[in-house]
Amino acid sequence: MSGFDDTLSVIDFVISDEPAPHCQQCGRPRSDSPSGDFCSENCQRVWRGRHTAAKPAEDGGAQPSELPEAAPVNPLTWLGPAPVGAFAKPGHEVLDAVVTFVSRFSAFANEHAAPTLALWYAHTHVAERLYVTPRLILDSAEPGSGETRVLEVAQYLVAKPEMTISITPAAIFRMLADGPMTLLFDEIDAVFNPKTGGNNEDLRALLNAGYKRSATVTRCVGDAKSMNVTRFPVYAPVALAGIAGGMPDTITTRAITVHMRKRRFDEVVEEFIEEDVERESAPVRADLAEWVGRVGDEVSRARPERPDGVRDRAAEIWRPLLAIADAAGGHWPETARRACRHFVLEATAQPASIGVRLLADIRQIFAAENTDRMVTAELIRELHAIEDGPWTDVQGKPLDSRRLAKELDRYLVRPKDLKISGKTLKGYRIDGDGGLADAWSRYLPPLETGATSATNAPLQVTATSGAPETPASAATSATRVADGRRTQQPLTPLLTSPVAEVADVAATKPDHDTEGDR
Repeated sequence: MSGFDDTLSVIDFVISDEPAPHCQQCGRPRSDSPSGDFCSENCQRVWRGRHTAAKPAEDGGAQPSELPEAAPVNPLTWLGPAPVGAFAKPGHEVLDAVVTFVSRFSAFANEHAAPTLALWYAHTHVAERLYVTPRLILDSAEPGSGETRVLEVAQYLVAKPEMTISITPAAIFRMLADGPMTLLFDEIDAVFNPKTGGNNEDLRALLNAGYKRSATVTRCVGDAKSMNVTRFPVYAPVALAGIAGGMPDTITTRAITVHMRKRRFDEVVEEFIEEDVERESAPVRADLAEWVGRVGDEVSRARPERPDGVRDRAAEIWRPLLAIADAAGGHWPETARRACRHFVLEATAQPASIGVRLLADIRQIFAAENTDRMVTAELIRELHAIEDGPWTDVQGKPLDSRRLAKELDRYLVRPKDLKISGKTLKGYRIDGDGGLADAWSRYLPPLETGATSATNAPLQVTATSGAPETPASAATSATRVADGRRTQQPLTPLLTSPVAEVADVAATKPDHDTEGDR
């Protein structure tokens, strides 16, 4: 029988309503066979085997077959569905893939930047379950340092990205009415820089408050006849990129700041072609969102261990990132804590305000002079001598005694009367009411172990009463602040008196300085 006849026979076999008079295999009468097509079970078995057997490829197997593989005769449905997450990537592999992807397009200044970005991107996918979302600041000393490129890549990895260079607070809290989205601000230095006319207190307040889930903005909605008070949620992850120097301190204290720098000539990154980045980032983002979604409840409940010295607001904003790193496993718990130590304790070691910078410089001067008190004129002279200090140009003029007293008064540090060579001059002390020790312990990090401490110095000038003080007395002591706490230490007399030089300087200082001290 030809192939054409075989085909017709199969069709008749399938669609025929009436039983065939003869056996489809051997052609003999079916007689009383119960089958409508075969005279016996043997003929039925032979016919099915001949028509269902795989035929050899006509081209000898030179070309791939266009037909799909045949399903197994007995499907393995008895095994049941695959367990949830059986084919999901582990967290450490997901985060590693994010680090690899972002590092293709940016040359970072240190090893901690890319892992921190990966953790921050991950937290945006579970922000609605968190109580705090840290701000991310990308700043640089000069344009063209890559902060914008980081945002351009981030928009394809974070949850619900909204990239903008100009947006009003009203637009923001209305956009956030349906839940958190990730706001990516570029050129933020133009928004907050006072030299360019930036006066955006509403936006600053919104960004400050919006790092916590409970934050809302209250507005009156409706016309005069039907006015209603509505509370709009403003909680959302926010990344801010721009030139360094113009960011308000109230935002930087709620942020992780990644300093970007221009690439060296020997540093090479891939060309950023947006349509390619969008396509290639899709599986990376999908894996990130899927994994973070699975561990979201664990992350939201976690209370991760933080590095020593990380506390208060710094501990608050790093908590979700450390929790994500712990959930990822592998090297990530240690990698995240190294990054936390870097950004909290090392990269932000400079004072955040001019007042804190003043306290830090005064502590260094007292330590260098090995004294516990200093007259105002000499202290100002030492401040002016700091090469990289701002004290020779504070709002257009050098720091003087009045401005010094005003700045320190905010920290409850006040000038006292000091008797030197029979003269009463104004100056500052470490210990006592209005002394520097309490402010140092509250606003400055502890001194390095073994560093020279100004608070170990003996009392070398007389108090206002003129009564002599006994250096070795346990009642006469300076306050040690090296460990950040007020602890009384007995004073040890020195063979030479460094304050004698201060007295000589004070005796020969110009009259206008004396008047300022008085």
